[in-house]
Amino acid sequence: MSRQAAIARAERFFDDGGFRDDLARWVAFRTESQVPESRPQLGAYLAQEIAPSFARMGFEVRIMDNPVAEAGPFLVATRREGDGLPTMLGYGHGDVIRGLEPQWRQGLNPWTLTVEGDRWYGRGTADNKSQHLINIRALETVIRERGKLGFNCTFLVETGEEMGSPGLHEFCARNKELLGADILIASDGPRLKPGQPTIFMGSRGAFNFDMTVDLRAGGHHSGNWGGLLANPGVILAHAIASIIDAKGRVIARDILPKSIPNSVRAALAGLEVDGGADGPTIDPWWGEPGLSEAEKVFGWNTFEVLAFKTGNPDNPVNAIPPAASAHCQIRFTVDVHPDTFIPSLRRHLDKHGFQAVKLSAARKGHYPATRLDPEHPAAQWASASVAATTGKKPALLPNLGGTLPNDCFADILGMPTIWVPHSYASCSQHAPNEHVLAPLMREGLRMMTGLFWDLGEKPPVTATHAH
Repeated sequence: MSRQAAIARAERFFDDGGFRDDLARWVAFRTESQVPESRPQLGAYLAQEIAPSFARMGFEVRIMDNPVAEAGPFLVATRREGDGLPTMLGYGHGDVIRGLEPQWRQGLNPWTLTVEGDRWYGRGTADNKSQHLINIRALETVIRERGKLGFNCTFLVETGEEMGSPGLHEFCARNKELLGADILIASDGPRLKPGQPTIFMGSRGAFNFDMTVDLRAGGHHSGNWGGLLANPGVILAHAIASIIDAKGRVIARDILPKSIPNSVRAALAGLEVDGGADGPTIDPWWGEPGLSEAEKVFGWNTFEVLAFKTGNPDNPVNAIPPAASAHCQIRFTVDVHPDTFIPSLRRHLDKHGFQAVKLSAARKGHYPATRLDPEHPAAQWASASVAATTGKKPALLPNLGGTLPNDCFADILGMPTIWVPHSYASCSQHAPNEHVLAPLMREGLRMMTGLFWDLGEKPPVTATHAH
């Protein structure tokens, strides 16, 4: 009975095909939360796969209704081993993005696990079924090897993350006692590089909004009225150009952090952003001058134009369009509050003569940003554990570049948050041909077994989470 014996047990489970068999069953559930016809599969997935997995480990399992009507249920599994022991909260989401069956390449089906070398294809393989499968089986491995976890554990599985986690915030607020813990340890998202274990402790927020110029009721012939009528597309293009320049530097500085905290800068020093062989080539000239690639993604705010429309792009006509619109996004860190974005941009546009441009937050206005300081004891403990298992120094990111509902755990439940991703950036997680890499899953199973073993043997000294 030892840490190494537990890791060896996890390796055998993977190498003997047990992990692959489990994932194949889980992928077969069409848990598309965005497709009403598939929603019965959400409860079936929890009842037929997740609940039995926890029940055989001695967890008490409850499947609970979502506070939001028509949204998918939650599963909460609890195992208490002692009043004086630390408590861990685990998390995963059982829902997936739409299958998009016709768009997968020949020989692949989103609901069938297909193995081609190191690539395992199927919807949910990367996001998030393999990731919470790794963590659940790692917990089971520790129990089988040690006879106990050595800590109390609560595990939450939601079924609406791909819809923006409807009801999750309210569910956490209502069930603070049930979900209360000393630390969150969960898995989602990609590694920084495929071969580098990664830990992140929060996520950037996302603020979506619309910029519109609406000048008149209809289009007018460009031969008769060109040069006389203002073109809303041109006005909007120049308004956007006043916010961000041709090389991606944000000119409207009030939507940016004043600086990057020293502890964040130190954690990001020397880290390389790499999406793997299929990842896009980074444009080094784009973005904030003077920042490293990692600082641009994990320590800074970015402004993006996600869509731009004027006239009829599919069937252009010789007319000056009456209106133009752009759907934009600011990815932001905890250093700038999202409530300031619209007022700041309004002042900026007015100053530059763009009073005709209207600003409005999107229906889902923003997702909050969270960050745990890289020097927090929980982050340092997790980093040391992963390094001990893999022999590699993990990338320690203050926050993910993307967005997760981490504020539910960091802010509502008030605990330090540790995320250990088991996927990589080129996994096609929201696209056809979603896949995971077998070496990453095997290493992930080893890492999480070691991490949970360490939590039961020498847990971190936890403290109030930092923002």
